[in-house]
Amino acid sequence: MHKKLLVIGFVWPEPKSSAAGVRILQIIAQFQNQDYEVTFACAAKTSKNTFDLSCIAVKTENILLNDASFDAFISELNPNIVLFDRFMTEEQYGWRVAEQCPDALRVLDTEDFHGLRKARQMALKENTDVSIAHLQNDITKREIASIFRSDLSLMISEAEIEILIQQFKIDGSLLYYLPFLLNPIAEIEIKQLPSFKERENFITIGNFLHAPNYDAVLYLKQKIWPLVRKQLPKAEFYIFGAYESQKVTQLTNKKEGFFIKGFAEDVNEVMQNVKVCLAPLRFGAGLKGKLVDAMQNGTPCVMSTIAAEGMFGELNPNGFIENNPDIFAKKAIELYNDSESWNQSQLNGFKVLNERFNKKAFESEFSNKISEINSNLKMQRQNNFIGNLLQHQTLQSTKYMSKWIEEKNR
Repeated sequence: MHKKLLVIGFVWPEPKSSAAGVRILQIIAQFQNQDYEVTFACAAKTSKNTFDLSCIAVKTENILLNDASFDAFISELNPNIVLFDRFMTEEQYGWRVAEQCPDALRVLDTEDFHGLRKARQMALKENTDVSIAHLQNDITKREIASIFRSDLSLMISEAEIEILIQQFKIDGSLLYYLPFLLNPIAEIEIKQLPSFKERENFITIGNFLHAPNYDAVLYLKQKIWPLVRKQLPKAEFYIFGAYESQKVTQLTNKKEGFFIKGFAEDVNEVMQNVKVCLAPLRFGAGLKGKLVDAMQNGTPCVMSTIAAEGMFGELNPNGFIENNPDIFAKKAIELYNDSESWNQSQLNGFKVLNERFNKKAFESEFSNKISEINSNLKMQRQNNFIGNLLQHQTLQSTKYMSKWIEEKNR
């Protein structure tokens, strides 16, 4: 009999639209390597960019919010592990899982620390540094409650683990570092990439529904790109991303060499054709998929501290980390003109990918962690009194609110 994993998705995976879509597929692959039969359930609507999960032998199920039909579904499936995709799904379905399948291991994939992103956005609006008051926002409180209620939370960034342990005193045993899980880049792949001389122009990429990406595009247009364009009058800047709205597309200005290109069907193709990637994110959290895309395609970057957070460890970045717009622009121009700096930055990127995100380095340890917690689940929960307390309170409050909504909708 196969072990069973149920993934409850906040949205259906869209790996071509967002790093979150790539991330969830990587985690599914990890469980499939451990011989789990995977079912992906989601209450959201699909889109033209939704990944076909059947092609990787994952079953799918459309579920409803605030509806007892989920109880019947999960009872019949009877999974060994339930993985919540972001804290919002744990809030919605966690009490039902605990009630219907109390022995199932409950794992939360945070994707990124949403409360940290919110804190940084608040501080940016106030034009001040992030404080503990910003960090203690409502999103943080909800997310940390979800972490406590779960048996294990997967964290994509070491920096976020440190914040949760240091600032919020969360027991490290509840957190597990699992970053992007990538295939190493071979020499033969590197040699096939376009060289410095074969490339031109600049790029950034990111889902426009994600607020930090839209803010970064505006910041580029208003503060950084005019400085770069002044020194490189023939250079063009291409902005790719899914779900561009009219307020995004109207930013195109041919005279300024600033072009909104929209959805990229093949991120590797567009990334390989340009010389430098720009990522001046001013708020956000987690690891940035655009930087991974750039490194995989040998495209050096200029990025903000927030964009670079958690990515490089003790290794050198694939370019420059700058927050001042004037220096940011100077470094972008330097990378664009200086082949030696560009080539070294490219090599740095390959080293980062192969040494920090090689999936082979994480597979056995992650498998052992899941087995260990499964074997000691009762003890794990007994040692997590705050989690038990929150589970009790949440089960009562959320349960009856959900049942009220369910009755109201009939």
